[in-house]
Amino acid sequence: VQLQASGGGLALAGGSLRLSCAASGRTFRGYNIAWFRQAPGKEREFVGNIKWNGGATAYADSLKGRFTISRDIPRNTAYLQMNSLKPEDTAVYYCAASSTIIHSQIGVASSYGYWGQGTQVTVSS
Repeated sequence: VQLQASGGGLALAGGSLRLSCAASGRTFRGYNIAWFRQAPGKEREFVGNIKWNGGATAYADSLKGRFTISRDIPRNTAYLQMNSLKPEDTAVYYCAASSTIIHSQIGVASSYGYWGQGTQVTVSS
């Protein structure tokens, strides 16, 4: 499966952005879709995850309440809605997919075999 992330850009602190992760090559059915982010000089950080079948979600504790992951089954696209943005949210955001993952590993980047190219999010104060 090939992933295409989009929707990044420049936002003001307190604003919102919605990122998209579209699949091509096959459906997301049966996959776990995750969002990670990486700020300059920092390690890649887990943002959240959605199970395509059923839509169950999980989030990094520090982002709960501000970020929401959803999916549009007919469009074969996952979304990351980011609200109340802060300058520290500035990073390159990546979507990733895995068809075989156990719950305890959903926050581990190496658990995902498919990655999108990343989209830059910059939040100014």
